[in-house]
Amino acid sequence: MRIPSVLPEVPAPSDRPGSCVPEYWYNFLGDLPAPLPRIRDSGSPSAAAVAAQVRPRALVAQNNPSDRWVPVPEQVGERLRQCGRPTPLHRAHQLEKHLGTAARIYLKREDVLPTGSFKLNTAIAQAFYAAQEGRTSLVTETGAGQWGMSVALAAKMFGLEAEIFMVRCSLEQKPYRRHYMELLGAQVHPSPSPRTEIGRRILERNPDHPGSLGTAISDAIQHALDKPSAAYLSGSGMTHVYLHQTLLGLEVEAQLREIHGEAIGAAGRGDHLIACSGGGSNLCGLIGPYLRARADGADLRLLAAESTAAPRLTAGTYTYGRADLGGFTPEVLGYSMGEDFVPPPVHVGGLRNHHSSAVVSLLRREGVLDAVAFEQRTALEAGRLLLQTEGLLLAPEASHAVAAALEVVAKADAQHLEPVVVVLASGSGHLDLQGYHEVLRDA
Repeated sequence: MRIPSVLPEVPAPSDRPGSCVPEYWYNFLGDLPAPLPRIRDSGSPSAAAVAAQVRPRALVAQNNPSDRWVPVPEQVGERLRQCGRPTPLHRAHQLEKHLGTAARIYLKREDVLPTGSFKLNTAIAQAFYAAQEGRTSLVTETGAGQWGMSVALAAKMFGLEAEIFMVRCSLEQKPYRRHYMELLGAQVHPSPSPRTEIGRRILERNPDHPGSLGTAISDAIQHALDKPSAAYLSGSGMTHVYLHQTLLGLEVEAQLREIHGEAIGAAGRGDHLIACSGGGSNLCGLIGPYLRARADGADLRLLAAESTAAPRLTAGTYTYGRADLGGFTPEVLGYSMGEDFVPPPVHVGGLRNHHSSAVVSLLRREGVLDAVAFEQRTALEAGRLLLQTEGLLLAPEASHAVAAALEVVAKADAQHLEPVVVVLASGSGHLDLQGYHEVLRDA
């Protein structure tokens, strides 16, 4: 007997043989617990005018799709399959045995993709739309470098050039990510960058600024504004990015039903979906397709794991703020550390944001999403444990989600529960070994 999906009105799959990649992205905006707060757009030029110039029109439209299900273009689906989608859902038997837990722990293995992270899911889609519109180059920012690597590869797939502004401290910590991008022909610049006006202003005030996603976004958008044929792409924070990443939750839902004949969220188990949270794209991609089921009573906890280096969801103020420092993006209501906050140069570049997205913040504010923050050492110790038990080395960002899962499992064992715990293994840690070494060498 076919077990019903937890997802509403799932489109009928095609009869294309061998295709297990979702053929539709899921627009979960209608499943949010409340309307998104209005944005403030008082910049000069306005953020809307900036977006109209630098973002492909299809992506602007996908920030607020009219349909619940948005078809994945055939060329995008082909490239996703070429890169290894659907990714495996790995049962962590040895970790369970080590912990002595009755919980079932699963890892959604985005680390197996060619660039080592989930970022490729939206990079391919965005590069496709940019090429369709006649753009000739892609400009973007990157924190730890996973997004930059994905944009560099996606650009090459569609015959585009790529220019990437990488947070300065991460560029110094993770030089091999730069090497990968440059092998693909991309130009990589440290941020804050002397190439842009905003970068020069930041460096005048603080020549030793380690950089942040706020500086890199500012550099990238200002640079894109000066290149008429360039498209600026976002790796996170935008609803079109979250839309593309719903492949994550859609695949997990199908894989769990195939494995167990049941969906996650069964009554009385206290099941969990866990992901790290920087800009929110891997988190929203995992949990977005499940928001309707949770609202309908599924016994499901949604958990964001962040860094104590930028603890917006756990220690920030709910206020209006921008993602960048140059005034190119609109002000959105979210959890913030303040525009002047400079996160320390820890080895979790993807989590060093000063302001949370409106979607993630709304879910947190409404009590749908829980959040925990971990010190870098605690997270990397969790990553080491996963390596020692399962043979999987995850990026420092993803190890925050593993640390959260260890806490969840310990609490479930104390309550004699047997939950299903799904952890998004959002990235590989093989290019983060220096960080692991520096943090854990004395342990």
